[in-house]
Parts: sequence; C-alpha cells; structure tokens
Amino acid sequence: MPGYKVHIGGSIVAGLLVLLMLVNVGWYIIEPQQLTVLIVLSILGALFPDIDTDSKGKRIYYSGMLILSLTLIYFKEFQWAAYLGVLAMLPGVSAHRGWTHTWWAMLLVPMPMLLLPYYVYGQPFPTLLPYYVAFVTGYFSHLLLDKEF
Repeated sequence: MPGYKVHIGGSIVAGLLVLLMLVNVGWYIIEPQQLTVLIVLSILGALFPDIDTDSKGKRIYYSGMLILSLTLIYFKEFQWAAYLGVLAMLPGVSAHRGWTHTWWAMLLVPMPMLLLPYYVYGQPFPTLLPYYVAFVTGYFSHLLLDKEF
C-alpha cells in the first residue's frame, strides 16, 4: 500500500494531466494563482481516504484544514468554518478502508464544494467545477494507487 508521499506525487501528476487535457480541448483557461489552489485540492483529495488512520498524511491533511478553518474564522466566515468542521469529522465515523475507499465517496465527499457556494451565494456551477474536479482527481489517484478499481 503506497504511503502519503506516493499519494501526493500521484495526485500532482493526475491533477496536472487532467488540467492539461482540459486546457488542450479548450474547456479551461489557467490562471496562475488558481493553479496553486487546484493542485492543493488535488493533494487534499489524495490524502482524504487515509485520514481515518494514524498517519503522516492525516497530520498533513488536518494541518491544512486547521489553517483553512482559522483563516475562515479570521475573515469572519463562521458559516464556512462550521461546514468545513463538519466535513472534516466525517472520516472519524468509519473503519479504515471503509466508505472512504469507495468510488461513490470520491464523487460525494467534494460535492459540498459545488452545492454550498451555489445555494448559499448563488455562484454558478461552471466557476466551481474546476475545484470539484481537482479534488476528485486527487481522490481518484489515491484509489487507483491503492488498486481499488
């Protein structure tokens, strides 16, 4: 079973390949600052399935979630910080290689990135889709490396 470094590397490669494919077919235009966010989301997606174990990947994932939560609180985005907190707790309610290692979790876990901004702020799906795809791509790379398909 690959470690967190392999999953991070796999997510970066998979994320860049998907991004290049989308740019190549004309479905997406890269903005440099957004590229960093997309790569980070891909990495978080790749680390997510293993955060139900005591691992280095778990510590990296939750360190990132803590920084993001504190940033949201600093900017008085308490509602988003609360959503993030609830989502961060989900893996703690299952056994390792339980629901976090399924194809349907790969699609459902990042769904709040699409639904919450749409329903709370009325943002259109096309502007949110790259973030969802980045997380799903990282998640997919994890499941692929773990030979779950």
